[in-house]
Amino acid sequence: MSLSIGIVGLPNVGKSTLFNALTKKGVPAENYPFCTIDPSVGIVGVPDERLHKLAEFSKTKRTIPAAIEFVDIAGLVAGASKGEGLGNKFLANIRETDAIFEMIRIFPIKGGNGNEILHVYGDIDPLRDIKVINYELLLADLDTVTKRMNNVARDAKRGEKEAVIEEGALKKIIEALEVEKMVNTIVFEEKEIPKVQQLGLLTFKPILYGLNKRAGAKNLDESHPELFKDLTDYITSTGAGYVVLDAKIEDELKDFEGDEKEMFRAEMGGGDNGINKLIVEAYKLLGLETYFTTGVEETRAWTIKKGSTAPVAGMAIHTDFKEKFIRAEVINWQELLNAGSYGEARLKGKVRTEGKEYVVKDGDVIEFKI
Repeated sequence: MSLSIGIVGLPNVGKSTLFNALTKKGVPAENYPFCTIDPSVGIVGVPDERLHKLAEFSKTKRTIPAAIEFVDIAGLVAGASKGEGLGNKFLANIRETDAIFEMIRIFPIKGGNGNEILHVYGDIDPLRDIKVINYELLLADLDTVTKRMNNVARDAKRGEKEAVIEEGALKKIIEALEVEKMVNTIVFEEKEIPKVQQLGLLTFKPILYGLNKRAGAKNLDESHPELFKDLTDYITSTGAGYVVLDAKIEDELKDFEGDEKEMFRAEMGGGDNGINKLIVEAYKLLGLETYFTTGVEETRAWTIKKGSTAPVAGMAIHTDFKEKFIRAEVINWQELLNAGSYGEARLKGKVRTEGKEYVVKDGDVIEFKI
């Protein structure tokens, strides 16, 4: 399953620094045949302690995590929707991703190490920065929808059913965009959603915000807590989420692991592992869940869309599984560990046989029968 999240932001907010840290956490591309081989794409493993506990349980030879793609997209400038800077490339690259991660700077001009890192607008105002980015996305969408409306209006006027449905959705979108509301905040009728999805609108994509701070500096949450609250209140009011991270520390620590990494993090004044939280939240943002297969040869986390039935989930392993599916033997990962072995789990009645209608749950361990 190929799913990606595009990292966007203004210049000098820490996008490239974050991408460098993310790609160090990358996983071998050969394990994920869907992934793009491109220097601006990082294939990143999703942190999941369940996977490693199952690997220990099975004494497995190889462990493969779930993965998502992060795409480093060229920095945005005002006027991108009209082709300013790398505007056309910027918008085209976002259009190809499934979700957007907006990198927002909350560290000051003079960073924690005393070095000045200039801001394109000369001062730190993250709420303004968000509105600059989103306004360019809104303008690009308004252009797309207006052109589409011109094409659909004629068919709708003739009473063509599908055109009438699409015209209704387009009117909702135009009304929202004209008052600077994102398309992902609009409530559509079920019949309208496929019409909206086919438009490829930028502001219809789910958005996660990354608030980038700098250890040793007076970041916005400390220097102006009331402005920081306004920022987070605005983000949550749009239905989006956010993570606070220090991209510079994550980049500097990218070559360390385990206790050593956490020791250096504390010495450098870093907080929680923001990059792991980012990866997990991005995974959720894309509406993804994980099931596992485990054995001596391999323990693996498989990525599926939330709500997938067993035959559809099996397609993550091989596309033939959907058509050839007979049944699935299923047990929750924790129940398997608690039982001590597959055999004991069966004796206790913890291993269930499920059919084609079974909706796979996050954390299921599955053996497919085909």
